[in-house]
Amino acid sequence: MIMRDTDRALVQAATAVAKLRCRSENHTVAAAVRSADGRVFSGVNVYHFTGGPCAEVVALGAAATQGAGELETIVAVGDRGRGVLPPCGRCRQVLLDYFPSIRVIVGPSDGLRAVPVAELLPETYVWSDHQADVPAVPRTGVWPQPVVPVSRQSAED
Repeated sequence: MIMRDTDRALVQAATAVAKLRCRSENHTVAAAVRSADGRVFSGVNVYHFTGGPCAEVVALGAAATQGAGELETIVAVGDRGRGVLPPCGRCRQVLLDYFPSIRVIVGPSDGLRAVPVAELLPETYVWSDHQADVPAVPRTGVWPQPVVPVSRQSAED
């Protein structure tokens, strides 16, 4: 896929966050995600021996807290000049489940490209398709509403 100017700017944004905020073993990757309305949200990974969240997931959380709707492109950049990093398998699955049309910037610095997340997960598992008790949530590219269980009346009511 062709890199747009806005894609290059997203890589620059993630790179700037990596240089500014990734200065310890606790934060080694920065991510930037762009919403359909052009806003950019960033995050850094939170390393922990229990498997803290990746930068991509933190950036998604930042976007959610700011009321972002559809997210269209995301990129992760490593600290110490490591450049663009592909998302791990867990992040690929999260991206596909929440934003099935999102583009992910991957590749070496001289050959960056923005690809649909589905290309990074061929023959993927779709979480919502395999939930027995929860109605299938349509994959719309917007944040899903939480499913709140219906409370049952107690015998005392």
